[in-house]
Amino acid sequence: MKEALGEIGQVKKNVILLLEENKRLAIENQQLRKLLKQDAHQTEKAGEAEPLKGEEAQSTLPTSGEGYDNLARLYHEGFHICNVYYGHLRTEGDCLFCLSFLNK
Repeated sequence: MKEALGEIGQVKKNVILLLEENKRLAIENQQLRKLLKQDAHQTEKAGEAEPLKGEEAQSTLPTSGEGYDNLARLYHEGFHICNVYYGHLRTEGDCLFCLSFLNK
């Protein structure tokens, strides 16, 4: 009986871990679908715009703040940008490591 009870306890732990991972992956999948939809929409708009020529094209080169803006966008889309959890989905609200990185 003790052996069976121990096995049931282990199965319960495994089920809990699988449910947590499933929820995390479902949230991440939802975020990625939203990003793909936004990217497809932006690509459609970019295809409608006329290509820039000469000096106009040079003015669109990346600025020094563009990397910061990209990191801030990723953070607001729900991903970690800190060195501790970089790229992982934020599931529990704001991350102090990420916020301190953004405030530097």
